[in-house]
Amino acid sequence: MNKILKMLLAFLCFSGTACGQKNYTDLDVADFEQYIGQNKDSGVQVVDVRTAGEFAEGTVPGAVLIDLKDAGFAEKVEAALDKAKPVAVFCRSGRRSAAAAEILIGLGFKTVVNLNGGFLAWQEAGKAVAMPKSEGGN
Repeated sequence: MNKILKMLLAFLCFSGTACGQKNYTDLDVADFEQYIGQNKDSGVQVVDVRTAGEFAEGTVPGAVLIDLKDAGFAEKVEAALDKAKPVAVFCRSGRRSAAAAEILIGLGFKTVVNLNGGFLAWQEAGKAVAMPKSEGGN
């Protein structure tokens, strides 16, 4: 029940009804790429919150897939990610990842950054794109 309350609070914060400010940082493509590079040694976790179909079409190098639309999103996040390490999150355009960032903060993650403009902006900027292996996993 505690997780459900945290997710609800995160949603309310994201929608602006319960909180006056966000608790994560939005970064443009250049700053997002720089952030990932500068935080490799501290174990930055790059998370793609798009669907498996979107992920299969290409992703930010080093990203893992945890689909925000999955009913078990919070449980998967807690099983796969370390709350003590920074998280860099993105989606297609930046909306889903902003919601995911609020959920991550609500679950106790300390440092979360969101890619403004999402993967579309990443591609538009000509940044490297990784093609995931088709093994059926993340």
